Amino acid sequence: MRVEDGKLIGTPVFDQNDDFARQIESKWESGFLRMASAALEPIETSADDALVLPGQTRETVTRSKLVEVSIVDIGGNDEALQLCGADGKLMKLAAGEDAPDLPLLQLTKEDNPETGEEAGEENNKPQNQTTAMNKEQLTLLGLPEDASDEQATAALQLMKTKADSADALTLAAVTQCVDQAIADRKIVAEQRDHFIKLGKSAGAEMLADTFKAMPVQTKPTDTLNLSHQSAPGAGSPAAKSYTKLSEVPQSELLTLRKDKPAEYMRLYKAEYGVDCPALSE
Repeated sequence: MRVEDGKLIGTPVFDQNDDFARQIESKWESGFLRMASAALEPIETSADDALVLPGQTRETVTRSKLVEVSIVDIGGNDEALQLCGADGKLMKLAAGEDAPDLPLLQLTKEDNPETGEEAGEENNKPQNQTTAMNKEQLTLLGLPEDASDEQATAALQLMKTKADSADALTLAAVTQCVDQAIADRKIVAEQRDHFIKLGKSAGAEMLADTFKAMPVQTKPTDTLNLSHQSAPGAGSPAAKSYTKLSEVPQSELLTLRKDKPAEYMRLYKAEYGVDCPALSE
């Protein structure tokens, strides 16, 4: 590492005992890899207006510690540097993220006596910025235009509480609907999580309508165990028809003779070619 013309310059050194490191070195020397990514840990910051760039919302890092440097193929931003806190974790600087090592600028909306800029004019300088919500946002929250930050925060918290409560009620209704569908054998227990997720997005009412349209699931063993008479689509067994007496099973002859004498006599004649004698009891 060295300083040249006010810039920190570094020459990468690769572990010659590591095959992968030697491969990266070859790509670096051949020009296939030409970028490096550095992670910095802020040591000192400043809110000095002279250091603030357009669009900047946090204090300027004036001193930092170089934590690590990695050779990369394509960097997302030639000037982008990752900042790490003292604990070594990556600092998140997006709106709403907590980064105490790099505090937000204290923004106001007062006139700038040095530049002569009027109050309220959009400017990247901290003294001309404001964190207050705009008129439209306050109206959506049901607050007056001069509402304080505390009132806006309280309204947002109430909105979040109501939304969480509504989500909880929806989840309870969906879960009950799914469990009832399992009990009614519309779905199997293994599908429970899937239909709960579906119900959270589609709603409990639509999910219930879906279950109503679904048939009851039947196990293959249930169908195999059904008797001939109770099987789905089965009607009454068809009556047996015989052309002559010898076709009638011996076990049915007496019943046929007693219950259907006319049929017995018809089969007798078909079998022997003569009329059947009168049947006695």
